Amino acid sequence: MAGKKILVADDNQKILDNLVKKLKDNNYEVLAFTNGIDAIENCRIFNPDLIILDIVMRDVDGYTVARTLREDRVSAGIPVIFVTSQELECGFIREKISEIGLCDFMNKACAFEELLAKIKEKIG
Repeated sequence: MAGKKILVADDNQKILDNLVKKLKDNNYEVLAFTNGIDAIENCRIFNPDLIILDIVMRDVDGYTVARTLREDRVSAGIPVIFVTSQELECGFIREKISEIGLCDFMNKACAFEELLAKIKEKIG
């Protein structure tokens, strides 16, 4: 039986597949999308405990996805972890995510164990 539910959106299929496999190996139920629009449209149906979003995606960026989900009372309280491979100034990211609320971020280059620790901190 799968555990808590995580919705993931990342436009890099290889990264997405790898992350989904690792999350499932750790007993999370995962629903994954290669774009932000599908993530938004399916969030209410899947009702995840946590959302992992790439910041830079082709259709809409992760910030827009998170802001849109915050406007829906069903998804407004779901914690979000942003991931990015871009070298962005931490202060800039912190400012953006503090505007959205219930968010954290990390670099994609980090070890999966670091991401897993953040996930467990947020949802167990």
